[in-house]
This record gives sequence, structure tokens and C-alpha cells, in this order.
Amino acid sequence: MKVNCLKLIFLVVLIFLAAAPISFAGVNMEVEHRLTLENPPLDVVSTPDGKFMFVLSENGTISAFDQDGVLQNKIHVGKEVDRIRMDPQGSRLFVTSRSEKSIQVISLDFFVEINTADTPSKGPQNAPVVLAVFSDFQ
Repeated sequence: MKVNCLKLIFLVVLIFLAAAPISFAGVNMEVEHRLTLENPPLDVVSTPDGKFMFVLSENGTISAFDQDGVLQNKIHVGKEVDRIRMDPQGSRLFVTSRSEKSIQVISLDFFVEINTADTPSKGPQNAPVVLAVFSDFQ
């Protein structure tokens, strides 16, 4: 009798699953930018906020692109480098080389332009303005 109950329960579950509508999550994809590089890319990472992308090229150069695909800076790290990763805060790149058995840590500093037009100031109107931000509050 127990075997028949188990068969009946199994049959009910099968019917329920077969009758349930199947749904799939969809993904829309479109090409935002296409970057043409001087050398073949080996690896790529982006900052956590997506504002910058770093591309390691076959010639040992890391190129930094902004979110519009505009080249912002380059640094040569060596042809033996084969991989790059970013820390969770987006303030350092970890550059690894299997053949050299090494890791380079590259600190990142991001510059932000601040519109100072029509703000009160002393001195010449077109003088450069530098702001220093301290995170330790001391």
C-alpha cells in the first residue's frame, strides 16, 4: 500500500511539473563600444563603478580607457605579464606573471574635473586650482 501511495505522489508531482509554465530570463545585448588596439589584448578589468576599463596588451602595456572608450593613460608593465585583476575598492591593479613568478601592485589615482566657473576666488581668474582630499580626517 505504501508503494502505491508513493507512486501516486510521484505521478501527481510529475503532472504538476509538466503543466507548470516554463519561463526563462532573457538577456538583451548590444555593442556599446569597439576599441581598436595597437596590440592584441590579453586581459581586461573594469573599476567597480564601471567608469574605467584597463586592458593588458600582448606587448606588456596596460591601457586605461574611460567609459566612453577614450584612452586616458598607459603604463608599461613588461611582456612577461599575463593577467590583471582589480581590488574590490577599485584603487589598485594586481599584475601577475607566471613566468617571472611575480605580482606587481599598481596604485590608481583618479582625477576629477570640477567646474569652478563663477565661483568666488582670489588671484587670477584662469589660475590652476588644486584640491586635496584627505581620507583620514587628521
